Amino acid sequence: MSEIETVRVEIPTPLRGLVDGRPVVEARGTTVGAVLEDLAGRFPALRTHLFGPSGTVRGFVSIYLNQEDIRYREREATPVRTGDVISIVPAIAGGAADPAAVGLSPEEMLRYSRHLLLPEVGLRGQRKLKEARVLLVGAGGLGSPTATYLAAAGVGRIGLVEFDTVDLSNLQRQILYTTEDVGRPKLEAAAERLRALNPEITVVPHPGPLTSANALDLLKEYDVVVDGTDNFPTRYLVNDAAVLSGIPNVYGSIYRFEGQVTVFAARSGPCYRCLYPEPPPPNLVPSCAEAGVLGVLPGVVGVLQAIETLKLLLGTGEPLIGRLVLFDALALRFRELQVRPSPDCSLCGPKATQRGLIDYPDFCGVAAPGHSPASEAPTILPQELAERLHGRDPPLLLDVREPEEWAIARIEGARLLPLGELAHRVDELTGAREIIVYCKMGGRSAQAVARLTELGFRGVRHLDGGIDRWRRDIDPSMPRY
Repeated sequence: MSEIETVRVEIPTPLRGLVDGRPVVEARGTTVGAVLEDLAGRFPALRTHLFGPSGTVRGFVSIYLNQEDIRYREREATPVRTGDVISIVPAIAGGAADPAAVGLSPEEMLRYSRHLLLPEVGLRGQRKLKEARVLLVGAGGLGSPTATYLAAAGVGRIGLVEFDTVDLSNLQRQILYTTEDVGRPKLEAAAERLRALNPEITVVPHPGPLTSANALDLLKEYDVVVDGTDNFPTRYLVNDAAVLSGIPNVYGSIYRFEGQVTVFAARSGPCYRCLYPEPPPPNLVPSCAEAGVLGVLPGVVGVLQAIETLKLLLGTGEPLIGRLVLFDALALRFRELQVRPSPDCSLCGPKATQRGLIDYPDFCGVAAPGHSPASEAPTILPQELAERLHGRDPPLLLDVREPEEWAIARIEGARLLPLGELAHRVDELTGAREIIVYCKMGGRSAQAVARLTELGFRGVRHLDGGIDRWRRDIDPSMPRY
């Protein structure tokens, strides 16, 4: 018996509405006919468009295997191999006088004139963009360039999910905002900027965080969701809601000088859980606020997300489905890795067990976005620490940040011992009766407390809220970063 192969089937625009709007679907079989049968079995509405009453491929549908018409091979009995590409090419009426493709005002014709000159876009494609609906979760470093280019391109309805306010530290990378916006809700400033850029589009603000209670209702109003999040609970939530809603998820992430981009293809997979079945332990992966990020990096990654979104909406090009692009800004190097649908995926796999949304902060072991993380490590408040440091028997004050952070600001009397060096320099702490640890916001210091406690140290606590809270409560003159 021949081995069953996995084949990519390219779906033409007229038939995409029958396969959840996807331009490419993977199907299995040993021959072209078996692959098409597998496809029709999963998407029953497609069957009448492909097969006639006798069960053979209809005469007005041409089938190509790797750019060769199967009628000149063995027709439906033509064997296939994993990695082959089947193209479905139905007869279409065509014609430039289609009124549905010309629904643009004179102002829009001029605004999008460079798009209209592209055969891959043209009048019909620009109309698709005008009718498209895209939801961006997050209007920060990634969301800023993505939203800007989608608005400029003429995506008719752009939804924004955001609950934060503009901070001065955002402006190094979040190009939707200006210095005058500091202190304003990001949602308000972003919507204003996008409407000013293109008054022909509709910007829909969705205040507050995305949650398990509102995600499915929100996503059902959109064609594509773009993940511009900066935390694992929301990232898993976006993925799961996209899979359950049957819409593609354009994923991007950044860290210091590196970025990742891919497209997760709804129910067919792969999805984010295929790539990362479980989240990292809390505080293991530092945020941009702790690790830093090159300001232009989210611009590059966000623009790539915008490109992928436009390709999905236009039904052109080759989306990054099943391909993970890694970008190294320091080396200016792109790499591409394959991402396969996992047969063990609990959400999109053949034996999926997850049928709804879950408690994502609990799943990731962290606090919900917009809330302070809970920590089991014992803490000390800034005021008490200030009193202890000026007392007769001050504790050993340990700063576990990096030297670059130490150079910006530090608490007087502290000793620098970066968290990554703690394990092999722990002898330097021998004899300390009491140790107080601090970092920027409390995540790394909580890890340090846990490690020191495991090593037998007693009386170890960490500064609640880190040096960031110390600056607010004790020393406002301290530089903020």
